[in-house]
Amino acid sequence: MPTHGAHLRKDRENELVVLRPLAERFPNVDAAMAEIARLSAVLTLPKGTIHVISDIHGEDQKLRHVINNASGTLRPLVEKLFAGYMEPKKFQEFLTLIFYPAEMTTQLEKQPRTEAELREFARSTLRNLFELARVLAGRYSLKRAMEVFPAEYSGLMAEMLHEPTTERGAEFAAAIVDELIRRGRIWNLIHVTVRLVRNLAIYELIIGGDCWDRGPRGDLVVDYLRKQPNVSFIWGNHDVAWLGASLGHGALICHVLRVSLRYRRLGQIDEGYSIPWTPLEHLARTIYADDPATHFMPKGEGLRPAVVVARMQKAAAVMQFKFEGQAIARNPEWAMSHRRLLHQIDYKKGTITLDGTVHELRDKNFPTIDPKNPYELSAEEQACFDRLRHSFLNSQKLGEHMRWLVSHGAMYLRRDDNLIFHGCVPVDESGEFLPMIIDGEPCKGRAMFNAIEKMLVRVIDQPAEKDLDLLWYLWSGPRSPLFGKDRITTFERDFIGDQSVHHETKGPYFDLIHEAWFCDKVLKEFGVAPAHGLIVNGHVPVKIEKGESPLKRSGKAITIDGAFSAAYGDHGYTLVLEANRTFLALHHHFESVEAAIRDGVDIVPSVTNIRTWEPPRRMADTERGVEFRCQIEQLENLIDAYRNNDLRQTQAR
Repeated sequence: MPTHGAHLRKDRENELVVLRPLAERFPNVDAAMAEIARLSAVLTLPKGTIHVISDIHGEDQKLRHVINNASGTLRPLVEKLFAGYMEPKKFQEFLTLIFYPAEMTTQLEKQPRTEAELREFARSTLRNLFELARVLAGRYSLKRAMEVFPAEYSGLMAEMLHEPTTERGAEFAAAIVDELIRRGRIWNLIHVTVRLVRNLAIYELIIGGDCWDRGPRGDLVVDYLRKQPNVSFIWGNHDVAWLGASLGHGALICHVLRVSLRYRRLGQIDEGYSIPWTPLEHLARTIYADDPATHFMPKGEGLRPAVVVARMQKAAAVMQFKFEGQAIARNPEWAMSHRRLLHQIDYKKGTITLDGTVHELRDKNFPTIDPKNPYELSAEEQACFDRLRHSFLNSQKLGEHMRWLVSHGAMYLRRDDNLIFHGCVPVDESGEFLPMIIDGEPCKGRAMFNAIEKMLVRVIDQPAEKDLDLLWYLWSGPRSPLFGKDRITTFERDFIGDQSVHHETKGPYFDLIHEAWFCDKVLKEFGVAPAHGLIVNGHVPVKIEKGESPLKRSGKAITIDGAFSAAYGDHGYTLVLEANRTFLALHHHFESVEAAIRDGVDIVPSVTNIRTWEPPRRMADTERGVEFRCQIEQLENLIDAYRNNDLRQTQAR
């Protein structure tokens, strides 16, 4: 039997194994002490500014503008630094350059200028941009600031960031400008310097879920997010639906197709992800050729005739209901048999029985349904679906997007005493956490979120049918923390005129977050101190036009789904966590990038303070500060190992 001393030696050996990679970075006592001193200084800096945006729903251009103007926080700083001495036209041009560097540099490059005029413009513009960058970089350690420098210009930008000095004259920066003008790369430097300013303005960008649906291009939303230097992502129910579709789940493939057709967002499917509409269009033009599809008419205009798009949407919807019925039958633990609806239809009478009540169907044409086997695909549907599924599984870009989201994603995050998740925590009327079966075990509260997150990481490489079905349940199941309603009434809205059956009842969570005791319970469950804690959710649009407040009566919960998408209301929120305050920025209608450049239009948000901090919070007060203190502790252990000669030091040469 091993002795106590043997156990101690084993523990010490394990500790040294952990320290050896650290020793490669800090090879001696002096190097480790210098890093401890640096980290200790970083802890005194103001905490980084975090921006939280939720429910983007495919509005890629509006998202781009909100990020580029740092949710309205950049404009006041630019005004403070430059408005006093720049003439209005030049100031507006400078602002527009900051918000739209790619478009503006292209436009400015086309303007006729002599070489002397180009030199003067480039010098003054870069001087102003680096003055702005110096102010923003002052909030960070030099190491952190340089992490967001474009790699190819990192050394050059470091030089320019520290110019001017008493030893360096104006000719230092002038030489840089002149050389890049000579080589035809000055506009590229201006462009990437603007990008540096934007990256320094936001320490971390958190997306609170729902990148797709309703808006035009969910694919371009993810493309743009992938370009940001420090992004964290929280799963929403629309996101898991697209994840399931990318992995071949029948109901979710048909769902994302149906929604794209309903809102005429076909481009994100064929242009964005190279998934052709041809199989579904063929099904619509043959099997549904004479169907008026009156209640499936798409919103908006497009190249395809509306009736063709309507028939395609109906064809996708019917296949979706069949696949959903199959998934529910495979998972009796969900207790959702009442949502298997196709066998409740009397196809001769054109009626359906819902919850014991008979309703007339307003659309009685079901050319692909066999009443004896209503959940089986017809031969034509199967041929169509097989081709669609192959396209989803083999879309390289869709697969890349999903792997990126999984690698950056979480079910919840804690930042500066804010607990951030997309939807809700499933509870009963008394506030008790309700369980959901995951991997055969009932999980509730924080354990439920952790189990779902584990599954999301697993399913991208091991798409088992049980996990894919769970993705569908997360999209629309009553115990799903990403959904939070008793049902999703897609079938009823499509086929039943009686609007009373269209209602979806929200879970008790959405009423209970008005109560301080309940918010404290949720905050404690997720490891956030209730004294200053704030629950941050998206998912449910705030009815701004009806005067609804995003901040709940408890003062401890806030909803930041401000109807970002034009289909929901064209507003949108950013929750901004600064060192001295937490505030909510309400964004307004965004016309277009072209209008912003042509007319100098900016989305100037309305700002509401949620919390104020005196003194301002420092890095030491944040989750990042906890990480820094852990690093300092490890470095102290490394120093002890050097001094005890358990690890050998390497002296610098």
